[in-house]
Formats: sequence, C-alpha cells, structure tokens
Amino acid sequence: MDKGGQPVFIIDPNKEQTKGRDALSMNIAAAKAVATIVKSTLGPRGMDKMLVNPLGDITITNDGATILHDMDIEHPTAKMIVEVAQSLESSAGDGTTSAVVFTGALLEKAENLIEKGVHPAVVVKGYRLAAEKAVEMFENLAVSAGEEDRNLLVKTASTSITGKASEKYNLLIAELCVSAVLAIHEGGKADLKHVILTKDVGGRVEDTEFVEGVVIDKVALDKSSPLKIVNPNIALIDTPMETGKTANKAKLQISTVSEIENFVKQEDASLFKMADYIIRAGANAVFCSKGMDDKIAAYLQSRGIYATRRVKNDDMQHLADATGGRPVRNIKELTDKELGHAGLLEQDRDEDQGKTYLRDCRGAKSVSIVLRGGTEHVVDNLERAIDDALRVVKCVVEDGKVVAGGGASEMEVALSIRSYASSIGGREQTAITAFAEALEEIPRTIARNAGLDAIDSVLNLRAKHAENKNAGLNIQTGAAEDMLEKGVVDPLRVKVNAIKAGSEAATMVLRVDSMLRAQRADMQDVKPEHMASTYDGMSAPALNMHR
Repeated sequence: MDKGGQPVFIIDPNKEQTKGRDALSMNIAAAKAVATIVKSTLGPRGMDKMLVNPLGDITITNDGATILHDMDIEHPTAKMIVEVAQSLESSAGDGTTSAVVFTGALLEKAENLIEKGVHPAVVVKGYRLAAEKAVEMFENLAVSAGEEDRNLLVKTASTSITGKASEKYNLLIAELCVSAVLAIHEGGKADLKHVILTKDVGGRVEDTEFVEGVVIDKVALDKSSPLKIVNPNIALIDTPMETGKTANKAKLQISTVSEIENFVKQEDASLFKMADYIIRAGANAVFCSKGMDDKIAAYLQSRGIYATRRVKNDDMQHLADATGGRPVRNIKELTDKELGHAGLLEQDRDEDQGKTYLRDCRGAKSVSIVLRGGTEHVVDNLERAIDDALRVVKCVVEDGKVVAGGGASEMEVALSIRSYASSIGGREQTAITAFAEALEEIPRTIARNAGLDAIDSVLNLRAKHAENKNAGLNIQTGAAEDMLEKGVVDPLRVKVNAIKAGSEAATMVLRVDSMLRAQRADMQDVKPEHMASTYDGMSAPALNMHR
C-alpha cells in the first residue's frame, strides 16, 4: 500500500508471505510428497524403508507411523499429514499408511478440480458430505465380532501384521496377541498398558511366548537360590532392607574387640529381624524396590526364599497387578493378606544376569509377551508388529465390529459414493466423485505394490463387487475373492478413523490461502569474553589500577 509516496507495511517485512494459488499448490505438493514416501509400504507386499538416525542406529520397517515419526519433517503442511498418522496410531493402532495415502489422493484430486475452475470451498463441502456418507457406508458393511469369537480375532491380528512379520510366524504372533488382550479385557475395555513387552535378543522368533503373569529383568541375589518355586507366596517390599543411616553425623567410640563384635551382632540382629517378619508372613519370594543387604539375601536363601532388590517402580506395579499382592512400606505390617500368588516362579539366569518369570497368575491384571529374535533389528521389528496386532484386537474387542480387508470395503464404499454423488448434483458432485476415486487409490496401491497390473486389478474388483460386496484383492493370484471367507479382516474403527482423519486433514489444507513464515534470525557473532554469561551479575569487571 502506498500513501503520499510512502509504503505502508501491515505485515512485518521480515516475514515471507505466500498467497492464493501459490500457497495452495505448495501445501498440496508437500502433502503429496509425504504420501509418496509411504505409499510403497502399503499392503502385504509393501517395501521396507531404512531409517538412519544421527547416531547411526538403523531401523528397517514398513510401518507408516514409525517411518513418519522418525523422519525429520519441517514443512508445516507435511507435519499436519504426519499428525494424521500419529492420531490414527493412538486411536486405532493401524491404518496409518492407508490414511496418509488417502489424504494425498484427496489433495491430488482436489488440485485437478481447482485447476478446472472449481472453488476450494466447493471441494471442501463435497469432501465433507462424502466423508459423512462413507462413514455410514462402512458401518453398514461391518460384521459383528467379539471376544467370544477368538478365530475372528486371530484373523484380524494376522491381517494387521501381514507384511510386517515373517509369514512363518504370522499365526503364532496373532494367537499370542489375542491371548494377551483377552486376559486383560475387563468391563468392555482393554488397557494395553497392562500388556508388558519384554525383549530377549539372541533367541528364536518361534520361541516368543505369552506369559500370564510378569517377566522382570532380575534374578535372585544369591546364585544358589532355587531356580523354580511352585505356587510362590510373594512379598512386595517398598522400603530399604538394610541398616539405616543416622540423619545427623554421629561418632561411635569403641575401645575393645568385644565391643566391635557386640556392635556387629546387634546390627545383624536388626537385619535378621526384618527377614523374620517376611518368613513369619509365609512368603517364599521377596521383591524389594529399594536396597537389600547381602546378609538378608543369604539369610532368606538359607531358608529357600527367593530374594531380589532394586526392582523398578513400574515392575513393582505390574507385580502387584499380576499377583494380587500389595506393596508394603513397613515390614512389621506384612501379613499373609498382603502376599501375592502365582502358579510358578522361574529363573532364567546366566551368572548374575537373566530374567524372572511369574507364570500362571490367576486373574492377572498384567500379562507379558516375551519377544525373542536372533538380532536386535529382528526383535524391534517384531515389537512393532505385535504393537499393531494388540491395538487392532483391542479395537475389535471394544467395538465388536470388523469389515472385509484387502481393499474390499474401500471399493464397495467408493462405488456407493459414486451413486450418492449423482443424487447431490451441482459442482459438489464432482468433489464427491473425486472422493470416491481417492478411496480407490487404496486397492490400486495394494495391487501396484504386489507387482500386479493396477488398472486391471481395480477394474476386476469393480466388476466383482456387482455380485459380492466383500470382494477384495488376492495378491497371490491377482483375482478378486471374498475377503471374509479368506480371513482378511480389519477393525471398523481403523477404517472409520482413517476416513475422518484423512478428509479433515485434506479440507484443512484446502482452506489455507495464505502462508506467513518468519525468517530465521541468526544471532550476531559475539566474542566469548563479551557474552553476558561471563559477567558476574550486572557489575562491570574490576580493574586493577596502579599509580
């Protein structure tokens, strides 16, 4: 703006401004770039990405949420797309790659419409109408499932980890995850913080196991402690089991050898008295969250009692949840009522290292899965696969609804959206049709990543849906088959949340017509001796003047 020959700035000239079509094109390009990064990982035959952090640690995965989380993305719009993946990961646990690919497709279709003269506001309105209809369609396609249908739960878990874990161990992992979720499921909810994942690098993947109880990275202090205790009575001690120190500095004057001996005897007596409280309560296993004197450990071991110390607070809570024990802070108050119980306590130890297993804890509120594999990378990949499987089983147990996978539900909803578009009319109709085309990008990408002809696969799938609404893509043969019969199923929550998150992110991007970016201001180079931190408060440095 110019008034009287003088420019008038209403925006800080140090800020970079992008307006109108340029801002929209730049934002859409950023979103499409993020979608392109993860697109090749979608489906059972998706490719992996290798991520290397600044320290040189390597992660090899095809999990969309992990890839986007570990990438150093700076563009603000690209960060919004990453947030789509993160929100879906927290709410549903799976479908992150599908949601990002869908968002990218929505914006690509929108860009084509805008170039043809359709206003972004019209596209936004059409997308919102289509998203509401799509959610309704997915809910109509859903099939009932619940905790009593274990077979269907296993199929759901197996579908989520296909392509993320070895085909050989797919069923084993799915079974373990279903067992874990069903064990902690209570009152219509399954809180996964009660499923403890413990890594054991160096074993075999097929030895990965579900433990109805707790596994902790501790072994008994005394090497001669029994490796197995059947039906242990477990004491959880949340106070130090060692000689206490005085609050103030104190001196003890001892003049004879006998006085030294008496002092040591008194100290030992106080230690053994603590151990006697545990013995009288009937405990034969002790987990202490604080320090434990070696004399107490030896004293307890001589009576066949397992004892360990400095157990983490989280592990103490898991022990309490699994065994039903109650941590006590005053050993004198310990009785048999505070003790926890398990079917078996077992140590897997190598010298002073190893793990302690508490198995067969009846009514356990915390359970464990021990992940085993030959290398750390194998175990880490297994952990990501199990995390996804646990979350999708949780969704089905809590919601009781699944839909056909393999691109079947997306194709059926896309066809229904096309029919719906013709009933709307106006320019919104083109946006609703574009929404349907974006949905078809999911089965198209699955086919492309499997090495199939994407165009032929989508056309065959459309034709098959005229007779079977659950027809999806069999990547082994390329044929369109009933996915429910094949056991390829996804939680309804994953599909619905992907549609909501993807459409909301796309409309948010489309509504932006101006971007302001503050330029990064670098600090001036200042000599170290002139830095404020080198001065003592605000006073000037003292000068020594000699006359």
